[in-house]
Amino acid sequence: MISQTVEYALRAIVTIAQHEGRPCTARKISEITQVPAAYLSKLMQGLVRGGLVRSQRGLHGGFVLTGDPRKLTIWDVVNVVEPVKRITECPLGIHAHGGTLCPLHRRLDNAMETIETMFRETTVAGLLSETSSVTPLCEDRKVFDLDTALVASPAAGKSSNKSKKKS
Repeated sequence: MISQTVEYALRAIVTIAQHEGRPCTARKISEITQVPAAYLSKLMQGLVRGGLVRSQRGLHGGFVLTGDPRKLTIWDVVNVVEPVKRITECPLGIHAHGGTLCPLHRRLDNAMETIETMFRETTVAGLLSETSSVTPLCEDRKVFDLDTALVASPAAGKSSNKSKKKS
């Protein structure tokens, strides 16, 4: 239902939000999201033009969200990248239908309405704070918690450099 471009944009936005206002470089976003760097570059330009992120140049540069992730919704991102077009009249131009959608197109539009509602109700912060056994786009741990506290991996205190004897 959503394009790969929208999926990539959502991955990028979630990644930037996890950095809580600290700039995240395009290289880091590409690495975390597994979006090809050249494609990500074009995508980030669109997100900047759409006002969702801003770019900072310099030594500590990168991308940051322009707004609060508690207010930024999936719908906001979708509308910047690839707005969903609702079906308001017969897409086939059948004059006999007038302003009434046939059963097929009415159901398709109802499905789009359901998706729109869910996307409007889902904030980026909500995704990041959802209690689950997994964290968005992270193998072990969140990059940053939305309360600005670093969240440590359960294995963070253990040494992973165990020496192995070769036989």
